[in-house]
Amino acid sequence: MKILVTCPPMLGMIDSFRPLFARYGVELTAAKVVQTLSVAELTELVPQHDGWIIGDDPANREVFTAGKAGRLKAAVKWGIGVDNVDFAACKDMGIPITNTPNMFGGEVADVAVGYVIALARETFEIDRGVRAGQWPKPRGISLAGKTVALVGFGDIGKNTARRLLAADMRVIAYDPFAQPVPELAAVEMATWPQRVEEADFIVVNCALTASSRHMVNADVLARAKQGVRIVNVGRGPVIDEPALVAALQSGKVYSAALDVFEEEPLPMDSYLRTHPRCVFGSHNASNTADAVARTSEIAITKLMDFLGVQPK
Repeated sequence: MKILVTCPPMLGMIDSFRPLFARYGVELTAAKVVQTLSVAELTELVPQHDGWIIGDDPANREVFTAGKAGRLKAAVKWGIGVDNVDFAACKDMGIPITNTPNMFGGEVADVAVGYVIALARETFEIDRGVRAGQWPKPRGISLAGKTVALVGFGDIGKNTARRLLAADMRVIAYDPFAQPVPELAAVEMATWPQRVEEADFIVVNCALTASSRHMVNADVLARAKQGVRIVNVGRGPVIDEPALVAALQSGKVYSAALDVFEEEPLPMDSYLRTHPRCVFGSHNASNTADAVARTSEIAITKLMDFLGVQPK
């Protein structure tokens, strides 16, 4: 059997997983990919394989149709985000598929809070200045007593809330599916975008769905506090990027830290690249050696179970 892997974090440690694939007696194809492969590339590659471990690629009906016409028998979406995968198409074609939920809530929360601190204390501006031979001393803001509008209260959101509360911040969380958590009773729940005008920070960590697309839009930003700081470690399209650009230009949004974007990699001609108070990631918040190892091992095991392959 042949297995295709197109997930960049897993590919970055692929040599670590070769012995596990070998124990199952399957042949591994490690795709060459920066962020995602194109539909054309996938329709050529996927049909040549019995199983596919998916990254953020456009795993749509066209790709699965091509796969089904070839060798594809099962797939696993690496990680928790599934907005790029057509699960309905897989069901229609009888292709078993799943994801690996609740794998790196702590890791993404660490990055989210790191960005909150960076925006509060403008550490990125200091770094840039020192590298340029300057000695800047921007006057930041303290975390204690500040309010965070936390968009999404799943595994990542709860882990983020724990860290924010430990910094003596006030947290208002938004999630229509959230269940009460006794240990996080201090978190105040609200319906989006109620009370967004109270927030010093808006932190986005929710999944991308039809209802969450452009949740942070021009109307919401108009309601927000003057000088609000924005963090996005969820999915790029949750924020309406042109609206964010306009708010940065007007000063309504003081600064932004973005790990994800509407188009990835971020286009070279994006205005965001020119704004002095923007700091960027590369859709990399979950990427630690520990998280990649446990997620990849689970993805491999799930895929082999679908394929009925036992370790030798």
